[in-house]
Amino acid sequence: MTSVILGGLPALAAAATVARALIRRRPSGLARPTAVCALLSLTTTATATTGPGSFWKLPEAALLLLLIAAVTRWSPVRELRVAVPLAVLAVAVWPAPLIDGGFLERTGAAAFWLLPALGAAAIGAYPRRMDRRRRAAVGEARRAQRLQLSRDLHDFVAHDVSGIVVQAQAARFVAAADPSQAVLALERIEKAGLNALETMDRTIRMLDEEEVPDASPQPPGVPQLAALVSDFTESSGTTTRLLLPPDVLESFTHAREASAVAYRIVVEALTNVRRHAPRAPRAEVRFVPVPGGVELHVTNEASRTSPGPRSDPLRRGGGGRGLPALAERAEALGGTLTAGPYEKDGWRLVVVLPLRTTRTTPAKEPK
Repeated sequence: MTSVILGGLPALAAAATVARALIRRRPSGLARPTAVCALLSLTTTATATTGPGSFWKLPEAALLLLLIAAVTRWSPVRELRVAVPLAVLAVAVWPAPLIDGGFLERTGAAAFWLLPALGAAAIGAYPRRMDRRRRAAVGEARRAQRLQLSRDLHDFVAHDVSGIVVQAQAARFVAAADPSQAVLALERIEKAGLNALETMDRTIRMLDEEEVPDASPQPPGVPQLAALVSDFTESSGTTTRLLLPPDVLESFTHAREASAVAYRIVVEALTNVRRHAPRAPRAEVRFVPVPGGVELHVTNEASRTSPGPRSDPLRRGGGGRGLPALAERAEALGGTLTAGPYEKDGWRLVVVLPLRTTRTTPAKEPK
């Protein structure tokens, strides 16, 4: 009778562990009870002989298989590293006392029962691995979203805020001599502030997890450059020309990603003009069609009061990501971005963008 009770102790402990996990719905805490059950099973296996208590070993092994799968699936890694090997060993050696044979027979039986134990571990490990991959994908998507948001804030909000600063400085100097000019400057400040708020609203909407991605507004592109250049001329005092051939504009209507990148590049280039050459008399934004794409040239003359920037903005340490991020975007589309001195203390930025259209060929109607 005592041998029956002792032989059934590991099975009862394993059954209690499974029942407790089902009742409390906390499968992550199974590792330590499973390790205890495995140690009990190994102890009874090492001391057992063929007798009335031996019939407990098979249900005990079945319960340990369930615990192996559950622990591998739910328990922390630092805990399952101990519990799972003990349970696998307990399942593999449970028939050893029942075998009347030598070392080879018992080793063969252990190898045979090792297979279902490893299978149970694999069953638990597969969904765990899928969850880890899903979390990694979600983390990568969040990092990409944060990078996109930071670029939006830098490209658009910084452009509007720099315009506000310039207009506020101009209004301060002309307010006493010509109040009407100060009123115009305040109107431009209001417009730039509203643009910055609109960009912030769009950024916040992107953070809303319930927002449908396809329902978000399209980013500005080449068709909006005319308004951008006009606003820049009014706010900065730098006469800026936009040379955009109609055929190039038509090409960009079928290449939205390239259009958005071109718009961002122009925004960043004009912002740099405002920062580094605030008194530049003239600037030019020019699109030149090339085979398979378009070249974008943004040039500015030197400032009237200070020379143009002599350091390569692609290698600057401060000021945010700016042009380095835009260069990465251009390269992602298969293009290039270069910038450097132009003529006498001027600056020129040249971007080559391939235009891959998304226009689809209409299907032919059946005759």
